[in-house]
Amino acid sequence: MLSQTLLIDADDTLWENNIYFERAIASFISFLNHHSYSPAHIREVLNQVERECILSHGYGLHSFAHALVQTFERLAVEPLTPGLRETIHGFAQTIAEHPIETVPEVQETLEHLATQHCLMLLTKGAVAEQSGKIERSGLKRYFSAVEIVAEKNAATYEHVVVKHELDRAVTWMIGNSPKSDINPALSVGLNAVFVPHGNTWILEHEDVGEAQPPSRLLIVERFAELRDHF
Repeated sequence: MLSQTLLIDADDTLWENNIYFERAIASFISFLNHHSYSPAHIREVLNQVERECILSHGYGLHSFAHALVQTFERLAVEPLTPGLRETIHGFAQTIAEHPIETVPEVQETLEHLATQHCLMLLTKGAVAEQSGKIERSGLKRYFSAVEIVAEKNAATYEHVVVKHELDRAVTWMIGNSPKSDINPALSVGLNAVFVPHGNTWILEHEDVGEAQPPSRLLIVERFAELRDHF
């Protein structure tokens, strides 16, 4: 097969991520123990607050901790004390302390792909946070370049293409998020591989777009299936 350039997402593509946030959110909602609002309503408020915090704080644990505190302030009947703030920050801290848990067969698949193709890691979030996860994962050696970006939109993909002088015809974006990985990549003429994840963050949900020729879209059930296509 002709050598391809594979841009690969990190969180919830190479390793588990959102499941830890979901556990922290469940603990927060239980801690809030609100008598007027259902857990579903509290989650809706948190989702909106997270959208707002992303605009001011970006992605990552720092932004998530802010969102939890602001949600508490909007919904709780009691004032936010330093002790309560520390407890709420603790929910986010549990995520930071969790070891990296790679998706099944990721390492074997990357070993296979790296022998035939150029692999680049493309992830969004806080630089220090994402860099730490990449180092702890033990997977960095498979990638010729690492790009940690503030947002993954059409402008970002266009920038990466120009910066690395990529040939769109043989460049693929591989990831679990239609909103961040698949649709914006297709919009700038790249190819894409959608690898669905059962716990993709709700703010990343979006219908998977159609590939306009000559772009191609491939959908696989597991990351390991990439070995059958590349």
